Amino acid sequence: MPGYIKMFVHASIAAACIVLGARESLASENDIRETTKNWIFPAGGTISDTFHTRGGAHKGIDIAGKYREKVFSADKGIVIRSYYSASYGNVVFIRHPSGYETVYAHLDERVVEKGQRIEMGGLVGYMGTTGDSTGTHLHFEVHAGKWTLDKKNAIDPFLVFGAGERGQLVSAKAHDPYGIAAASAPGHAAYIVKKGDTLWKISLLYHTSVDRLKSWNNMRTDQIYAGQVLEIENGNNR
Repeated sequence: MPGYIKMFVHASIAAACIVLGARESLASENDIRETTKNWIFPAGGTISDTFHTRGGAHKGIDIAGKYREKVFSADKGIVIRSYYSASYGNVVFIRHPSGYETVYAHLDERVVEKGQRIEMGGLVGYMGTTGDSTGTHLHFEVHAGKWTLDKKNAIDPFLVFGAGERGQLVSAKAHDPYGIAAASAPGHAAYIVKKGDTLWKISLLYHTSVDRLKSWNNMRTDQIYAGQVLEIENGNNR
């Protein structure tokens, strides 16, 4: 076979492999989103570090928040570990019905025990800075399968909750922690204002009025700013 034909064949095979790999990756991401579509975000605060940083060694995301901020389970499951680790500090591992496992590390306090069943949104513990930590935050991991020492099954939590970035504000107990978010108080919701938002746009989103939004949030003007959290009274927005 002439050399140029061999080169063409090899190039075609390589291109096909790239396309197949891309399709498999896309299918995998779609599977993750479908499997975890109802999960909720574990804590409120600010994204302080993202997946695969520190030379690829960081296998989760960090959410910096207030000391003893509540930390919640992303989905129902069974607590398979709850202990103190030199690296993770106070840490909880939860195995979910889907086969995924989540990790909640650097807690100030754990309130669940090994073998305990927990519901989605159940309290896991309180945010702290135990173990190998330099500030109050939650280190949160998602594993597509069992947690292993080499963390080979770790996936980017942003595949579950949608794209995020360092410095972004997030809300707890919401599937979309970067936008509309369910607040902890029953009958309420919280909306994190994004750049370009106006009270008018937000009122349309919730089928309410600007005056009601201002009343719910004790606002005297229409001015809002990115990152501001607005309370929404679900029962009175019609």
